[in-house]
This record gives sequence, C-alpha cells and structure tokens, in this order.
Amino acid sequence: MPAPTNKFKAAILNGEKQIGLWMGLANAYTAEICAGAGFDWLVIDGEHAPNDLQSILGQLQALSNYPVNPVVRVPIGETWLIKQVLDLGAQTILVPMVESAEQAKELVRAIKYPPAGVRGVGAALARASQFNRIGDYVQTANDQTCLIVQVESQVGLEAIEEIGQIDGVDGIFIGPADLAADMGYLGRPGEQVVKDAVLKGIEKIVATGKAAGILSADKAFARACLDQRASFVAVGTDVTLFSSATSKLAGEFVGDDG
Repeated sequence: MPAPTNKFKAAILNGEKQIGLWMGLANAYTAEICAGAGFDWLVIDGEHAPNDLQSILGQLQALSNYPVNPVVRVPIGETWLIKQVLDLGAQTILVPMVESAEQAKELVRAIKYPPAGVRGVGAALARASQFNRIGDYVQTANDQTCLIVQVESQVGLEAIEEIGQIDGVDGIFIGPADLAADMGYLGRPGEQVVKDAVLKGIEKIVATGKAAGILSADKAFARACLDQRASFVAVGTDVTLFSSATSKLAGEFVGDDG
C-alpha cells in the first residue's frame, strides 16, 4: 500500500484554486472547528503561534477526519525539525524566510528520502506510515510530500525565477507582512507599493510554472491575487476572527446602561 495521496499538492499543481485559513490558536479543539468550516486547506503555524510537536500532532489528528488539507509552517527550515514534522504525518511543509535557490535545494533534500534527499528513515515509529502499517510508505512518500517555500523579502522576490527552477519546490508563497517591513513599511502591508510588489511576485511565480500562494485578510486584495492566478490563498486567521468577534460582542454590551 502506498503513502496517502496528497490532495493539496495535486490541486495546486493542477492550478485549482484552494482557499485556506491560518490557524494560530494552537489548539486541537479550535482546529477541528475550523476543519468543518469548508476551507480547502488550513495552516498549522509553528513560526508565530505557540505550537510544539505535541500540539501540531494533536491538530493533525483533529483535522484527519475532515476533507481539509493541513499545511504545517515550521518556524525555520532546519532538516531535523522538518523530519520530525513529516513523521508526525504532515505531507505539506511551508518554510519561511527563503531567499535563494541554494536554500530551496537544501529544503527539497530535507523533505525527501534518499537518494533524492536526506530525510531520516524511521517510518516504523511514525504516524506518517500508520506505524509501519503502510507497507510501501518509504518507497512512495517522496511523491506525496509537498514543499512550499515562503519568500518575504526583496531579496527573496528577486530570486523567484531561480527558486522556481528547483525541482521539488511545489509552490512559492509570498509573506506580505515581512515583505512590507523589508520595504520600509513595517506594519503596513496594505500600502499600494507593497501590494504591487506582491502581485508582481505572483506573476513571476506563475511564469516559472510553480503554484503561487498568499495570506491576506483584505478580501479585495485576496481576490486580486486569485485573479493574478494565485493557486492557494489564505483569507484570514483564526486568531483575528476570534479576537474581532469577541471584541465586537463585548462592545455591544459593555458599558451599556440600557
């Protein structure tokens, strides 16, 4: 029996639109709520959310009963960490702060078993292989792992063409918040010059034949990215949705003498 089919990878490689949500609440219970909402993909964020291996595992387990594709963003592109997250059962890995083709090549090696890469062979202990019950897991896993590299600096944007030539990079994701900061607009990703850079970046990604992705809670801009042929677009975060809803409800009653 082969490794499970990575439906997210298949979809973005076919150019199918995938609408997602970012998850930063670091909780399996809220992840399951998000799983039933109808999104195509959900990001378990290990970079800016307080996630560790145990909480990532719990969220992967919670999502497994739903027709939604999990993507795990690791905090940094270290081979040892990527190996652990893959063994937990994640098939799609998002790596932040990628700025060169050389860096992308090393990340491809990190997610692939030899001879294509350096992923450690310990599948007998791993949830990814259903604890060695998937007999052909190690022979077939490479085809189902999906690497998304995140460019979020001007240097990264300039390297898109080179990164896009690397076999094993399945998608390139632009991080508008860090890009805005790098461009001198800290905390202002909505500046038109930043948006223009993002849209130009998406155009360059698509031209390489790779799938393009973005996160934007600005609905109009998210649609503009889709119009630019971005394949996978996250349109909000669980943290912001919860924060906004609770503040709105409190504002309707707190201090109301009526």
